[in-house]
Amino acid sequence: MPVITAKALSAYPWWVRVFFWKQRRTYGQVLDPALLWARSPCVFAAVALLYGALDRASSPLPPALRSLVTVRVSQINHCAFCVDINSAALEKRGVPAEKVEQLAGWRESALFSSEERLALEYAEAMTVTRPGVSDGLRRRLKQTWNDDTIVELTGLIAFQNLSSKFNAALNVPPQGFCTLPGVRSGGFEQSGHDLHS
Repeated sequence: MPVITAKALSAYPWWVRVFFWKQRRTYGQVLDPALLWARSPCVFAAVALLYGALDRASSPLPPALRSLVTVRVSQINHCAFCVDINSAALEKRGVPAEKVEQLAGWRESALFSSEERLALEYAEAMTVTRPGVSDGLRRRLKQTWNDDTIVELTGLIAFQNLSSKFNAALNVPPQGFCTLPGVRSGGFEQSGHDLHS
């Protein structure tokens, strides 16, 4: 059960309810984290705008790569809601179920491209503060992507850490978005590969 409950929808400012209306159209329901973030309307607006900027169609990062990174960060941070909704995005973006099931163990899987492996390594290094991002990893990022793309990837990983840590701390449950086999109760069944185990 979440630590903090949502207010009645009518208690939120009208302009926040516009965001909720859009979520209902997109997801069929208002997202539980939005109801919590919106208890601080200015912070909610900033978070929503930042997410929109990172998930825009013109991002230099392919949509499937963005989703792989967000699911992996969510797994590490034990965010059941984030694993649920981001795994659903992976499914929608055409990532095979087998690949999603092997995401926590991507290092041992042959299903991931060299760019995906690099992005996942970077996501893990940013999320788990020790040992952190090495100079060697930074050099490999520069050999693969231009500076603008690296900034986008870094921003996405940092945002997903913010989002997943917020939701995990407040015990936000999954909302039943993901229909992929092998992704249950937030995707933590693969805890043998979890960096925090």
